[in-house]
Amino acid sequence: MVGRLKRRPEFLAVAGTRRKHVAPGLILQVRRHDERQRPAPGEPPIRLGLTASRKVGNAVVRNRARRRLREAARQILPAHAAPGHDFVLVARADTAERPWTELLGDLSAALKRLGLWRDAPRNDTTITDVAKNGEAGA
Repeated sequence: MVGRLKRRPEFLAVAGTRRKHVAPGLILQVRRHDERQRPAPGEPPIRLGLTASRKVGNAVVRNRARRRLREAARQILPAHAAPGHDFVLVARADTAERPWTELLGDLSAALKRLGLWRDAPRNDTTITDVAKNGEAGA
């Protein structure tokens, strides 16, 4: 699960670290949690903020770009982003029209470039394990 960045100071703190990756479809900014600013107890260890300026396009285009970034983050961040960080995804002019697989590739590449990629947890239950436990169909 991914939490949300809601207040302007949270966005500014992430931008202030100047740790980012620029890709054709998005800009990913990252900030590690510290004592000054971190999620409240019980909140997810990963927080996300989305932004799209007027340079991206009119309101319809900006909203589409944010929706696409939100869905890309929903698919990739919970499984592959290192916990303990705040992420801000900034829409670019190409975000709304970029092919979906390339947009996902941009986000994955950004995480890898920033050293925050982790492999998805594997399901260690194999067919042989199921057969050993007698749970296979007769």
